[in-house]
Amino acid sequence: MTIDKVPMTVRGYAALEEELKHRQQVERQRIIQAIAEARALGDLSENAEYHAAKEAQSHNEGRVLELESMISRAEVIDVSKLSGTKIKFGATVKLLDEDTEEEKTYQLVGEPEADVRSGLVSITSPIARALIGKGVGDTVEVTTPGGGKSYEVVAVQYGG
Repeated sequence: MTIDKVPMTVRGYAALEEELKHRQQVERQRIIQAIAEARALGDLSENAEYHAAKEAQSHNEGRVLELESMISRAEVIDVSKLSGTKIKFGATVKLLDEDTEEEKTYQLVGEPEADVRSGLVSITSPIARALIGKGVGDTVEVTTPGGGKSYEVVAVQYGG
């Protein structure tokens, strides 16, 4: 069994490390305190606060394991050192929607750090897969949940 590397930017890796540290050092302590306070209330079988705290503990520990796994498999790529005219991981791409004439800007990032509302799209997303290897002036067809979309690549930049 091979362990798949998870590509991510330096910024994405730092965010995962920060969340892990917060969950281990802050959340874990807060939950332990909540469990202790709930235990002090007596009968645990009908103690909603106790059950809620135990559920929060389970959720937090699950996320800690998930974060540790992602961090251990991370392949950190320093986007500021990348360059070129073709689209690859880390590229910031400006696209023109050929139907609406609306411009959109996306950066291709690792799955754990993707956030479309912030313009960060996962390298495994349909739009990113369609863009890989393309350059300025190329047109890409992307099948989205809302149907097919056609975009023209207006700009490709690295270093952000």
